[in-house]
Amino acid sequence: MQGRFHLYEGYSLCKVTFPVRIFKLLGVETLIVTNASGGLCPDFKVGDIMLIKDHINLPGFAGQHPLCGPNDERFGIRFPCMSDAYNKDLRKLALEISQELNYTNFVREGVYCMVSGPNFETIAEARMLQILGCDSVGMSTVPEVTVAKHCGLRVFGLSLITNKVSLDYSREEKVNHEEVLEISKMRAEHLQMMVNTLIARAHLLDEGINVN
Repeated sequence: MQGRFHLYEGYSLCKVTFPVRIFKLLGVETLIVTNASGGLCPDFKVGDIMLIKDHINLPGFAGQHPLCGPNDERFGIRFPCMSDAYNKDLRKLALEISQELNYTNFVREGVYCMVSGPNFETIAEARMLQILGCDSVGMSTVPEVTVAKHCGLRVFGLSLITNKVSLDYSREEKVNHEEVLEISKMRAEHLQMMVNTLIARAHLLDEGINVN
């Protein structure tokens, strides 16, 4: 896919996640998701690539959840487990690949938080998210990952840190969408190389072959 549907565009979460169910019916077994996000972790820099190890679904807390309503047993159980939403083996493989590609100075691991948007966060909101343990924040990805897990797919996620979220009232800089797009273009080649290498080797995990 190129791009995705977003909750903030007015689509229901059923429509946002519909392609994931199509992937399942087509026989897809692994879903790779990418996004642009704002960095909350003080150690993160603009241009860093964060391997998503977990997420916080804030819209879900407010009842905006893609699995609300009757459960379709053809895809998964009523109450899917999300404690292993992001596949550990794929994250480990991605870290090994980043070392081989000399990407370790800008590859991180962290927790992604989804907010509904479409505004960027206030300083008070950003401080709250940091207290909750979020390393980055964005407006997508979590609904698709949730439905992927419901369908039994394994998931690998990458989040590009395109801006530093403001946590200081004295800070003058303001984030804007144009800067986000510019950083995305700057790091696109590195992201493509990492994902292409990961795809080329991911099948070895199923075969039990040591990929070191």
